[in-house]
Amino acid sequence: MKKIAAFFDIDGTFYRDSLMTEHFKKLIKYDIIDPLMWHAHAKEAFNDWDKRQGNYDDYLLELAGVYIDTLTGVPRESIEFTSQNVIDQKSERVYRYTRSRIKWHKDSGHTVIFISGSPDYLVKRMAKKYNVTEYKATEYIFKDDIFTGRIVPMWDSKSKDKAIDYFVEKHDLDLSKSYAYGDTHGDFSMLKRVGYPIAINPAKELLNDIKNDEGLRKRAEIIIERKDVIYSFTPDQITTLL
Repeated sequence: MKKIAAFFDIDGTFYRDSLMTEHFKKLIKYDIIDPLMWHAHAKEAFNDWDKRQGNYDDYLLELAGVYIDTLTGVPRESIEFTSQNVIDQKSERVYRYTRSRIKWHKDSGHTVIFISGSPDYLVKRMAKKYNVTEYKATEYIFKDDIFTGRIVPMWDSKSKDKAIDYFVEKHDLDLSKSYAYGDTHGDFSMLKRVGYPIAINPAKELLNDIKNDEGLRKRAEIIIERKDVIYSFTPDQITTLL
């Protein structure tokens, strides 16, 4: 019998912010990178997104570019140390809804999988923290324990689509009975592939993707978590004001 899976994006879907952003700040705190790189290049984009004045995907790409450039040449030891600090201090900042869904999927015997655009050394630790054995993340390439500046991204829809193909073959999955959770345009293909797609606090771009796809529009669920209340909607019940 084919298995059922639950695919989870992390940033903005499970984790309330961006693991990469938190790591960026830790690198500055420990004087591993120049604070000017944050203040001069990434802070404005982050503030725009935090105030919901910017596109999250655009912010992520801009921040990732600065992050990768700044991290090039940094020893693996420093990256691993600060990554563990992020998980030790910030990993509990997750949405109650997705935390409970991960538990439900595990209790139901489903295969829980993280597919995230965050760096692999952060996603690996986040997966271990929540006892998730399978994950795909952006691969950061090292040579002689020094970051080379080269990556294999996992934040775009095409890459996540390929990751699902990998796990389908590995675990003999039945996607028609499987679940996916995401919040941005990069998660569109992941949601489209499964029988039970759930958008968590979706960005406007993802919401439009769902509404413009006839099949996804019929079966998707929209979850909005605010403070201590969780709301569930169909795509047709959500109105975009701007």
